Order: sequence, then structure tokens, then C-alpha cells
Amino acid sequence: MQKRLANWGNFPTVASEESAFTQEDQLRNFVETNTRLIARGNGRCYGDASLGQHSISMLRYDKFLSFDPENGILETQAGVTLDQILDIIVPKGWFLPVTPGTKFITVGGAVASDVHGKNHHVDGAFSGHIIDMDVIIGSGVTTTCSQTLLPDLFWATCGGMGLTGVITRVKFHLKKIETAYIRQKQIKAKNLEEVIRLFEEYKHYTYSMAWIDCLQKGDSFGRSILIVGEHATPEELSSAQQAAPLTLPAKRKLSVPFNLPSFVLNTFTVKAFNWLYYGKNFKREISNVVPYEPFFYPLDAILHWNRGYGKAGFVQYQFVLPLEKKDGLVAILKRISEKGWGSFLAVLKVFGNQDSLISFPMEGYTLALDFPVRKGLFPFLDELDEIVLQYGGRLYLSKDARMKQEIFWKSYPNANRFAEIVQTYNTSQRFASLQSDRLLLTK
Repeated sequence: MQKRLANWGNFPTVASEESAFTQEDQLRNFVETNTRLIARGNGRCYGDASLGQHSISMLRYDKFLSFDPENGILETQAGVTLDQILDIIVPKGWFLPVTPGTKFITVGGAVASDVHGKNHHVDGAFSGHIIDMDVIIGSGVTTTCSQTLLPDLFWATCGGMGLTGVITRVKFHLKKIETAYIRQKQIKAKNLEEVIRLFEEYKHYTYSMAWIDCLQKGDSFGRSILIVGEHATPEELSSAQQAAPLTLPAKRKLSVPFNLPSFVLNTFTVKAFNWLYYGKNFKREISNVVPYEPFFYPLDAILHWNRGYGKAGFVQYQFVLPLEKKDGLVAILKRISEKGWGSFLAVLKVFGNQDSLISFPMEGYTLALDFPVRKGLFPFLDELDEIVLQYGGRLYLSKDARMKQEIFWKSYPNANRFAEIVQTYNTSQRFASLQSDRLLLTK
């Protein structure tokens, strides 16, 4: 069935033939007899990596295959979403080893993007917790791979944006927890220099991230709120919480019912939001215990929040710079401040070291920013790309909707090796997306 598809940024949109399957033999036959395919999960990546001529929706491929509650090992089909997993594992005392900022992504999407979270400096990316997985490669054969079994396929699939084939099954380790709550600390930083110092001071925390005000100048340039946390123990809960430490109270969700007018987001409203957000912490340091949902997934409480950026949509611009290249972070934030195109959502995190083929993280700082699509945006982002490249960084493929091919090939050191592996398993170039065509990974 042909339909117009877009991912979470609502940019770009594409006319695509969408197919869905519940049986693996049907899916394999479809792969064998068609070309220009790309698997798609819940559409929560921001760019065009899962958009193409023929879309394979994995949302009906959503069965739990096994769960070992003693050892914390879970095996699911690729279309299972993280929120479905959390509903099952948290009451049993387990949590996801790594989670991005939304729980509404599929397991297959988590692998294809090799998602990271607030704990990368401690626990790495999602790929580091996978035991093994199945991928239907271009020949139509279901192939099992792991870090030791066909490692080239494994590492090209983790972060490979679906170009090695269709991920159908994933088996991975979970993280043991005692409660469904987080012991959280928030610390205000007066500028970028201070928040970077605070990241170092609090690096022993498992989870850390910072919100940054992109529009400040002078002594307040890069003022921030650092948020760190640990899974709470039963002793740290209130008496009411201790009665059911692994159960969260039900919450009503808000929703943005329609696309807001584009004029709603402007320099004035962003400045006002930033002033209110920074000012809400009336003390320099606040410590409390909160449910895991607002700590890990604050925006999931607002359904369809992407509509707030208007009908034209938005792009999320996420880059990483090496740890020793903090000057590049300053240069990019100054350019954004000068332009006056601040972001409501500006999230800074620190990555640990990661040896991988095509995954995004490297040891350093990563900043994610949301920009409404508007006239002049893409030339401005091209300028930022050059700064990222100058300082030895790269952009996250899962968020990318417009990067030029030369930026990709210059910034990912293993791009050529990745392309060779894709050609090996993606026979007849069966798998292709708007992104892979744009970056010359497929033709």
C-alpha cells in the first residue's frame, strides 16, 4: 500500500510502498523478490534513514521470544518497542542496559541506530549488550551474528541504518535494579566552562546530561543545568514508594493535537523558555528521587510533541567532538548564538570510548539541537558541518536528514570498510534509503 511517510522530524516526507509481515518466511520471500527496500520501526529516528521506495514496517513483528528473569536476558522480535519491554521487565527488577530519550522506539531501531543514553561513559552503546541477533540479508537468508559470529555483519548492522538487511530477532542483557525510581541531582552551571568542569566532577555517576541555553552571551555563554542520577535503592524511597518500589503510578499524558503555526517558535519564545527553564531551579543544587520516566523520557509525557515545530517539520542536529576539542563546542555554540537560532531542546552528554565500525559515539562531547525547517536553515547547518569536521567530529546518522556526502566520508574513518561490508551482504543492493542514496552508500 502506498502512503506518505515521514519520521519524527516530519521532514522529509516520501511516497513509499509500505508492507508488513508477521511470518518470517513471508518476509524472506519479499526480500528475495523485491529491491530498494528499507526496514522501518516506529518512525522515531529524526531523518531519512528509514525512508525509501519500499518500506518494510516491523511493527507487527512484535513477539517476545524469551525472558530469563534470573539472569536478566531478553529475546524479542525486532518490532517490539522499548515501552512494551519496560512494562514487563521493570516489575521483575530489571531495566534496559541503554536507552535513548524516548521509549517509543523498536528493538530493531535501537540496533540499527546503535542507540546511546545518558550512561554511555559507563555502559557504552546498545551494541555492547547484544548477545546475538538475526538479520535477513540481501540473499533472503536469515543469518545469525554476534561479536564473535560473523563479526563483520554484526558491527556493520549496529549503527548501519538497516543497510545490511532486516533485523528480525535480538537477544540482549538487561540491567538489574531494585526500584523503578532514580536518585537525581540537578546542578546549575553559570556558563559552558563550568558545566564541562561539572561533567568531570560528577563522572562517577552512571547517568548524566545537561540542558544548555544556546542564546546566552558574555559571562553567561552556555549556561546550563547538569542532571545526574543513579537507580534508587529501597531505602532512598518515601514510605509510600516503598510499598511498591517497582511499580509506578499511572499518569495522564498530554498531547499536541495539531501542527502549531510556524511563527510560534522564534527567538523571543526560545529566550523566554530558556529563562523559565533555567530559573525553575531556584537553588544551585537540587536533589530528589523521581520515577524513571521523567528522568529518562521527559518528552514522552507529551504525545505528538513534534507537532510543536509546525507543518514544515524540524531537524535534530546532533554531533560529537573529541574530548580534547572543547574549542569546537564553543565555536558551534557561538555561531548559533550569533545567528539567534536557539533550540528549545539543547542536550549535552559525554561519551566514553567506543571501538566500532560505523556507530556514532566516540570519546567526547555530544550536543543535540532541534531546528525548525525554515529558509536558510540548511546553508547554516552546512556551516556547522564544516566546524564539526574541522574539529574531528561527526554527525549522528540516525538524526541526519541533509548532510552532504563529503561530510560523511570525511568524518567516519571506517566508512569505506563499512561500504564494503554492506556490498557483501546487501546483494543486488536490495536495501536502500533516501539517506544511503544521498551519501552514496547505495546507487
